[in-house]
Amino acid sequence: MPELSVVDLVGVGLNATDTLIPLISYPERGSKVEYAQATVMPGGQAATTVVACQCWGMQTRYVGKLGDDDAARLHRRVFAEAGVDARLIEVSHAASPQSLILVDAGGERTVLCRRDERLLLQPGDLDRNWIVNARALHLDGYETAAATLAAQWAREAGVPVIADLDETYPGIEALLRNVDFMIVSRDFPARLTGERNLETALRQLHPEYGSTLTAATLGQDGVIAWDGERLHRRAAYRVNVVDTTGAGDIFHAGFIYGLLQGWSLDRQLDFACAAAALNCTASGARGGIGSVEAIEHLMADTPRYELVEPASTNH
Repeated sequence: MPELSVVDLVGVGLNATDTLIPLISYPERGSKVEYAQATVMPGGQAATTVVACQCWGMQTRYVGKLGDDDAARLHRRVFAEAGVDARLIEVSHAASPQSLILVDAGGERTVLCRRDERLLLQPGDLDRNWIVNARALHLDGYETAAATLAAQWAREAGVPVIADLDETYPGIEALLRNVDFMIVSRDFPARLTGERNLETALRQLHPEYGSTLTAATLGQDGVIAWDGERLHRRAAYRVNVVDTTGAGDIFHAGFIYGLLQGWSLDRQLDFACAAAALNCTASGARGGIGSVEAIEHLMADTPRYELVEPASTNH
């Protein structure tokens, strides 16, 4: 078997085919609402992060499962066109993951997901060489057992692990013990720790799981991060929001790009905020992936929201 090339980033996790339906307002229960168009686009957390990094000049690999349908063929084509080394496990007679995404006039999205259980990535689907021949590993944690094994392999090989998490999936604790950069949704720390104050929860998670960084993305409120010594709070950029789909995935891509460039943490977070903001100016999870130059131009010329203390979360 030929030796596998070393890539900058390997991503293990979800892909999906998104059907975007723009609406003037979110429908009330029992109502009937007309829509003008529906657009089918590739998406999925880990897959979108990988594609963004590839667009910025990084060499990437993606590991995930697909069915044998038209959606799978779309993903294969997009990965190939982008230049991603896609290690795809195909499941016969299975439908690839689908998402229906309702986008209101303010750009906020509501996601309806459908996933065939046969498409859950299993530990036995992974090849260790796919994981360790990389400078960084990115996970979304949905397929928790496979993600945990990949993270363990990466840790053993000295490969830093970045995680994008929004749910406390069964077995998540074992995964978190092998994550270096825990960048999660606003509500995740409270769900995991029971602590409603976000800053306090991030401080608790840091030593509990031996992370290098614990952080939470806050949408329009930017990001808050704890590095073990100092709290970092970076504001979001003010843009004309068309669609927030994929904003978190692109934020993680921006963070990873900055990490592998060796930038300071604040610059990594600023670049990630700007990349996410730019993506929100177009439709789709990957619709607004701009060039590195376009992101840096946005950073230089775009005003930011005022920093506000994040409210306590429910759990």
